[in-house]
Amino acid sequence: MKNFVLAAFAAVAALGAAPQTAHAQTACPTAPAPVVVPAGTITANTTWTRNNIYLLNGFVYVDGGATLTIEAGTIIKGDLANKGSLIVKPGARLNAIGTAAQPIVFTSNQPVGQRQPGDWGGVILVGNAPTNRTAVTNVEGGVAATYGGPNANQPNDNSGTLQYIRIEYAGVAFITNSEINGLTLCGVGAGTTIDHIQVSGGGDDAFEWFGGTVNAKYLIALGSTDDDFDTDFGFSGRVQFGLALRNPGRADTGPSGESNGFESDNDGTGTAATPLTSAVFSNMTVLLPTTPTPAAPFNTASSALIRRNSAQSIFNTVLAGRPYGLTLNSNSTNLTTNNAQNGLISFENNVLAPMAAFGRRAARVTTNSGATPGFGINAFASSNGNDTTRTYTALGLNADNLNFDGNCSANAACLPAFGLPAASLLTTGAAFANAKLGGAGNGGPNGTFDVVNFRGAFGPAGTPAGDWASGWTNFNPQITCYNRPGQTLTNRDVVNRNLESLAVAPNPTAGAALLQFDLKTATTATVTVIDALGRPVAVLLANGKLGAGPHALALPATLASGVYLANVTTADATQSVRFVVSK
Repeated sequence: MKNFVLAAFAAVAALGAAPQTAHAQTACPTAPAPVVVPAGTITANTTWTRNNIYLLNGFVYVDGGATLTIEAGTIIKGDLANKGSLIVKPGARLNAIGTAAQPIVFTSNQPVGQRQPGDWGGVILVGNAPTNRTAVTNVEGGVAATYGGPNANQPNDNSGTLQYIRIEYAGVAFITNSEINGLTLCGVGAGTTIDHIQVSGGGDDAFEWFGGTVNAKYLIALGSTDDDFDTDFGFSGRVQFGLALRNPGRADTGPSGESNGFESDNDGTGTAATPLTSAVFSNMTVLLPTTPTPAAPFNTASSALIRRNSAQSIFNTVLAGRPYGLTLNSNSTNLTTNNAQNGLISFENNVLAPMAAFGRRAARVTTNSGATPGFGINAFASSNGNDTTRTYTALGLNADNLNFDGNCSANAACLPAFGLPAASLLTTGAAFANAKLGGAGNGGPNGTFDVVNFRGAFGPAGTPAGDWASGWTNFNPQITCYNRPGQTLTNRDVVNRNLESLAVAPNPTAGAALLQFDLKTATTATVTVIDALGRPVAVLLANGKLGAGPHALALPATLASGVYLANVTTADATQSVRFVVSK
């Protein structure tokens, strides 16, 4: 930040006494020339640094034996025309370790306000862990990489570390019905570390696992097009603490399109191939806002669709908004309901609040290939601590939990607080007695479930468990400027900001001057002055209440000759105006 401030002051000094106009720090400057990463293969250890912005100009592969390291705070954009994507092949590693204060961002190369799902490819990890594919299998999306087959036999394979990362507007369609997901994990092993990942505005699924054993925690799927959490081909990892929040106007509109929360298959035809898909999810929150009216593909959607002989289990989870909470489906003689009957599928201590407008079914079975004797979906869904009687309102969530990406009128900053209010029924009710939740699982990172009392992804407000999505996330990436290297925290709306017409008059000044601005609505503000070295020299207002309308604050008449910056910080943003004192 200091380099930016010093450069700005140097520019003002070069202009001498010319009048200065207001400049908002959140206004998006012209992007510097990016470091273009051409389509091809990285074959040696490589580091991308936060002082650059990188542009993936096609399919960029990291070859086996090489490690790509990405510094915290780095911005990587994907080219639309050339389908920019990052693919980490078997034997390679991606070490992308962001922090809460400096997340790593993969995003669209399109300007603010013009970003769309499918603006670039996505991030794909390909490993050597087991799948149920007996033959080597091509990665979806036209990618020149393979997984599975007889040599995919390393359950603890390590594809690197991914922490505190945002992936935005990925999911380009390589060909029709062959899109790339936000984060795709193909045969990724339990030696890999994955946590604190947000996928936003993807053109296909947010997260998809094709086999493998990798575990994960703290995942967010925001405004995806198809499914939020998709598992296939024998994925057997553990996942805890995940949020899926949908844009009701964005869904899979393709033939037989259906946008589910969870979607799980053993494989595409429901065979008995082993290992069965047997992932275990706990403490997930899957939400579809019901206002405005959701798009047509949601009419038959499920918060959790387990089908085609999958044996995926879900615990301590909130499934709300879609017409159906849980759907079990079979398209072969290997009935998914058999897996539920014999305990391969566990569904326990979950809260289901389906959408009343479409029939409100907490659970259902859809099958074309037979029935499991003695199995009843109603008994299955309503037993084992599950609660199928709730409505959205009864969950007791904060009102701003459905504010995101163009739907923030009730929360202009678009910073939803997910920590549970004390009165929420979700603060209790979780249980971890089932053997599937015990021990260290496969022993890999994030493989041990945290034993908590709350159901869903978030604990009580004001606790680490309630606040884990704070700071590093972005629930309105459409308006965020990514043209400053190293600046990856959320930039709030500039076009619709509360504060306008920020100026100093006279400017330059020989002493006395006024800092002037207009407020659309009443707010609390802090107003400071810093010098050319970024040092604070005056505080004009500290968390002071200001009404709507014009304001004028007197600047110190005692300032020495030089260049200064007046900063006004409100709930919307910090905005600044430069001024010159010439005595």
